[in-house]
Amino acid sequence: MEATTRDRIVRSAAKLFLTRSYHAVGIADLCAAADVRKGSFYHFFPSKADLAKAVVDLHAAEFERRFTEAEEAGAELYAIAVTVAQVQSKFEERFGRIVGCPFGNLAAELATTDDELRRYVADVFTRWEERLLKACHRARLRPGVDPDELARMILAQIQGLILLAKVQARPAAEITAGLRALIKGATA
Repeated sequence: MEATTRDRIVRSAAKLFLTRSYHAVGIADLCAAADVRKGSFYHFFPSKADLAKAVVDLHAAEFERRFTEAEEAGAELYAIAVTVAQVQSKFEERFGRIVGCPFGNLAAELATTDDELRRYVADVFTRWEERLLKACHRARLRPGVDPDELARMILAQIQGLILLAKVQARPAAEITAGLRALIKGATA
């Protein structure tokens, strides 16, 4: 099935935002990558920020799908590690390196420049944290481990490990190993 024009724009933007950055990509770059004219771009997206929200939605939907699959396979608390590993391994395979977390990249880049987009990305992190919190409450934790703190630590660990892998050109497998070590240390 052929992708719609809107889908081509969103997918092209997702790739460009990951491999270059939100601010480094202009409307002309987006149109060229999606093979559309500016009029088509503005037909679907009144602004680049609106496109960024569609890109966040695309990545979030894929992550949620993978997270649910991992949970249904019985991974429970490790589902996040499995999901992050799958996504980062795919990026590594496709781009030859870790390009970062789509949400973390945007959050770092936009946190001080676009409050509306920052909140949009923050909502994704909030949903992740809520999902992690539920998994932490279901897990058998070591005495003294607070499920709320653990959920936040896992989320922070994910972002930190992805960032380090990106800047140090480390493999995706190390992200998974780090997450598994944190979870293993907190569970009984």
